[in-house]
Amino acid sequence: MDEKSERRWLNRGRSKNNTAEDKDAKKSQSITITNDKGRRSQEEIDRMVREAEMFTQEDEKIKERIGAKNRFENYVHNMKSTIDDKDELADGIESDDKETMESALKEAMEWLDDNQKAEKEDYDDEKLKELEQVCNPIIKEGV
Repeated sequence: MDEKSERRWLNRGRSKNNTAEDKDAKKSQSITITNDKGRRSQEEIDRMVREAEMFTQEDEKIKERIGAKNRFENYVHNMKSTIDDKDELADGIESDDKETMESALKEAMEWLDDNQKAEKEDYDDEKLKELEQVCNPIIKEGV
């Protein structure tokens, strides 16, 4: 009677080794089946990691820009609401000062409409500070 056996094992999930032995005939034969189809090379993986890191940095810049835009836009709307409200604060602001603020706010909104893709620094460091220099002293004076 022939005694035959078969051994199988996996090599780190990438290949499968099969060995068949005929112990009576003292013969064995091996075959290795690899599973490389559809797998990415290390170079492709490294490239994808670099791209992901680059996109993360770009995403952070976009997030900061949108945050700065929102701060600027909120300030404009808050100041507009302040001078439009019929409360004590709005009543305490002189009409010339209201006109100055309204003009500055109108200009800010026009700039915002024309510069939707401006950089973070344009919103925070330039336009917001510029508008605060006009509005904040008037608001403090009206209080």
